Amino acid sequence: MKRTKAQESRAAIERLYITMRHLFNRGSYKPMGVSGEGLIQALMTLSPEIYGSLTDHEKIELDGLLYVMERLPKGIEECRYVRLISREGYETSHLQPIVPPKRKRNCYRLDEQIMYVEMTRGRSDIYDILTHLTFLYIESRKIHRNSTDPKGKISANWTMLEEFVKKERLGEELDLECVSAYLSHIIGRTFEETLDAVRKFQSSTHCNSLFSIVYHLGKLSMEEENLQMDREISFSATLRERIGHHVYGELWADRIKETLWEKGLIQRPIHIISANLHSVLNTIYGHQALGLKNFEEIEQVAMDISLKAKNNPGKKIQEYAEKNGFFDLPDESGTNIGTQIIDTALMEKSTLLPGINLPKEKEKRPVFVVMDYAFGEQAYECFDELLKPFTKEGKKYPIQVVSTSIMGKAGILHGGKGDLMVPTAHVFEGTADNYPFKNELKKSDFEGYGLGVYQGPMITVLGTSLQNRDILTYFMESSWKAVGLEMEGAHYQKAIQSASKIRGNIRSNVKVLYAYYASDNPLETGSTLASGALGMDGVKPTYLITYKILEKLFK
Repeated sequence: MKRTKAQESRAAIERLYITMRHLFNRGSYKPMGVSGEGLIQALMTLSPEIYGSLTDHEKIELDGLLYVMERLPKGIEECRYVRLISREGYETSHLQPIVPPKRKRNCYRLDEQIMYVEMTRGRSDIYDILTHLTFLYIESRKIHRNSTDPKGKISANWTMLEEFVKKERLGEELDLECVSAYLSHIIGRTFEETLDAVRKFQSSTHCNSLFSIVYHLGKLSMEEENLQMDREISFSATLRERIGHHVYGELWADRIKETLWEKGLIQRPIHIISANLHSVLNTIYGHQALGLKNFEEIEQVAMDISLKAKNNPGKKIQEYAEKNGFFDLPDESGTNIGTQIIDTALMEKSTLLPGINLPKEKEKRPVFVVMDYAFGEQAYECFDELLKPFTKEGKKYPIQVVSTSIMGKAGILHGGKGDLMVPTAHVFEGTADNYPFKNELKKSDFEGYGLGVYQGPMITVLGTSLQNRDILTYFMESSWKAVGLEMEGAHYQKAIQSASKIRGNIRSNVKVLYAYYASDNPLETGSTLASGALGMDGVKPTYLITYKILEKLFK
């Protein structure tokens, strides 16, 4: 019986993860060696949407390349050796950390050859970076092929690119159109496509220029084939020991619970919200500080803050909040998850939102623990630790968690960027783990605001960079009737259901509220994650979900 494309793709994902896990346990591998070739072939078979023209023999994938470079440390394309490490003390050294803007982690360039990358977000993060690196090695091989003739002779285009990169390094001004003309032959793209990509890379504050990236990727590939100077990826012993043991999640959760204890909040009704670190703050304190009367007024203030408009009230809201029950806990654990605590008993006004009154008794007023977005499996690690009782001097104090709310970014399978998804269940891709649950939020809560709203099961995927059209179409059109895909839902549910229904760490009737806004549509060409961020289009859905979570909990 012939396998469908969806079945072949799922098998490729399974091969990728099994291979990655094996290489991680082994400690090191050569990406262009036998082991690395297994990863390359599996990724080529899968051909994820985010990597566009990955399987094309000549064309370099430009949007995917920019997406990857903004999530990897600047200059990694120049390094022959990449070492993935745990938090091992380099933050106290003289080495200056390099922090990618779109995937915050500390990275250290030891010398011209070696880049160390801190991995503190669990297995999902390791799989994610290995997938990105595999993509780079595939593209480097194309650059090598396009820069030599069938006999291996270096082309004039490559020689000219080398000269341009040297001039760029010396600070000399380049004629972008001239350089782009030479570069277009090396990357297999039209002059117009090349020039457009060059400008996109220029506008990124994190990446090196496209000329430099293409040159160094090709150079390392040539040196590997011609001079046997192999590239290598390795994993430190400490990283291999710590992975899966909640080392960073425990540090993160203990600090939050210690703060709740110190401020006398541990026994108060607590609402945990996983969201960004601005929407809950601006929604609650926008009403408190500025007297905003409805969602539309809150949305307008949020737009002004996002646009950094003149006289926008962002600073005023922040300063007011800090005097009225708001406490900021920047991350110190290594999880890269910042946290905020909001004590409504310290608020001046008795209304949380327009028309929503707080209890008169201060001890009954809610406490919000707002945490930034987690990454994949990290969601389970952090939530599992946070929901455990607080231990002080040998005595355990259960946390009085009333609700857990998750606002997330997700890929949508119907509709487009900025639309909303309300899950009824989380289906964990590649496993038999399915998590149906009662969602306090409903599709009807979001109707009438000019956004598309879709309700149904959502797929928790092993990695957004590994999804392809065949698998996603299967989940959408089969009896699963999935409306979207994300990376954390099943992990959060695993922690919530374990804590409430098995361990008894929190009440069994804890309220659960989930809603997602669409950051991309991986089934639409030009709408994948690689096509760019939501920008201002993300303000309305972000604040609408925040508003509805608070409204649903207290109205």
